[in-house]
Amino acid sequence: MTDFERKVYQIIVNMHLYGKNPTLNDLKRKTVKSEEDIRATVKSLIMKGELKWNNKEGKWMI
Repeated sequence: MTDFERKVYQIIVNMHLYGKNPTLNDLKRKTVKSEEDIRATVKSLIMKGELKWNNKEGKWMI
């Protein structure tokens, strides 16, 4: 995992622990990166099997 992937993953995990789903705006604010960078990183984490999205519940599965 790259440093940025680890950062995004940790933000999602931490917010998940408090019962929240981070929005794209949350991730942009916390990482100070562009939408393109965040989308590519989340896509990469999904491809690696680190993250999964549950459509029924609308939550990240970690």
